[in-house]
Amino acid sequence: MSDDHTHVQEFFSARAAGWDTRFPDDGPAYAAAVAGLGLRKGDRVLDAGCGTGRALSPLRAAVGPSGVVVGADLTPAMLEAAVRAGRDRHGRLLLADVAALPLRSRSLDAVFGAGLISHLPQPAENLRELARVVRPGGILALFHPIGRAALAARQGRQITPEDLRAEPNLGPLLAGSGWRMTSYVDEDARFLALSVRED
Repeated sequence: MSDDHTHVQEFFSARAAGWDTRFPDDGPAYAAAVAGLGLRKGDRVLDAGCGTGRALSPLRAAVGPSGVVVGADLTPAMLEAAVRAGRDRHGRLLLADVAALPLRSRSLDAVFGAGLISHLPQPAENLRELARVVRPGGILALFHPIGRAALAARQGRQITPEDLRAEPNLGPLLAGSGWRMTSYVDEDARFLALSVRED
């Protein structure tokens, strides 16, 4: 396992048990972001870096019982927290690295990634792997329940021009990884960038 992966696992393992209590009011923001995906009944969707599975319930509601919901995360403690919260009933949980997903190419209609982009060790390659598992015309949603400025303020830091989530950086990054960004919202209450999988 690379040092990047070890760092991510250590960071989230230490916080998994109390993760949901730290952010108790994020549910409506997750539901609104999922609604923005335009998922249909029967669709197949991946929650990449699903953590404690907060997006699994709205994803299941969107795709219905005939759809497929998969939550993949690198950190066993986060998946254990998802199971304790009963969220495994909304989708299948996989202990997996988004850099090498155990999924067939073009097998999904959409990928949802909450807080994902800042934890990708090789963003361009990792976004290409997400593109691999999505059919042409499928959707990628990069989401955070608060915007970049609000998150930076919460963490006591400044936004830098190098921030991958800045629109001038994210658009070209996605374009070079098989995606075309179609919508970008960065406001205090949410961050949501939607992209379409190119042919």
